[in-house]
Amino acid sequence: MRRAPALLLLGLVLGWGAARAQPAEEVTLHLPPPSLAAWYKPANRRQVWLHTMFGLRREMQAAGDYAALGELERLREWGGRFAASYRRIGEMVPQWSDALDLESLQRLESAMAAGDAGEVPRLLRKLSHSCDSCHREYRAVTVALYRTPDFSALRVDDGAGGTLTYPEAMERLSVLVNRVRIASDDGRAQAAREALHALDGGLDALAGSCGACHRDAVPADRVFADRSRQFAVLGAALETADREAAGRALGDIAVKVCALCHGVHRTLHDLKARLAR
Repeated sequence: MRRAPALLLLGLVLGWGAARAQPAEEVTLHLPPPSLAAWYKPANRRQVWLHTMFGLRREMQAAGDYAALGELERLREWGGRFAASYRRIGEMVPQWSDALDLESLQRLESAMAAGDAGEVPRLLRKLSHSCDSCHREYRAVTVALYRTPDFSALRVDDGAGGTLTYPEAMERLSVLVNRVRIASDDGRAQAAREALHALDGGLDALAGSCGACHRDAVPADRVFADRSRQFAVLGAALETADREAAGRALGDIAVKVCALCHGVHRTLHDLKARLAR
């Protein structure tokens, strides 16, 4: 009978929470046309689509600058490049042809041919709106699909003569991090040291896999360069059974090694995996 008030309170809290709960808002993401993949790696040797977009931005800016300066010859040169790049969008991805503002583009070409530099900025702004609408709809999804590393073919040394997939390697590292913390909290110093040694080896193997994508050591160094000091601090805390210091040191590793790399790669990788379904 003594528990009745507590159960009643729990029921009221749960009921109140259920009454206030709102349906989750759904967000629809639209996938770009499959033909876009032909202009990104690995289907293409170069990121052609990306460089086309960079070129468009540069050419549009140059045309606007030279229109403001009244330099008609350079305006026509850069404006002509812009017009060609803009039309190329529809050639590369035919499904997006209808989204192009070709009427404004023709007016821009006519204005440049007639030397009407004053009309150019207005037409460029109008054309930029067609770019903006496509970017809002597709840019983030396109980055996730075509500019996110594919880890599926990579393997990580397991330290026993075999290899692990990336998901397997990440799961193993997670288990080892928690094993260090659990053993430290429970005063099992030897078990904590063994898990720490395995964790150090696992991170070393992971660092060795970075070269599969990165051509230089800078990205890996940014994540792993301070690891020797971090592990020395954690090892010393385990030796002295200083649980508080061990917790801080392990948290330092989790933030500066694990979270740093996850912040760059994991979110986009997970989004890509969802979109690819």
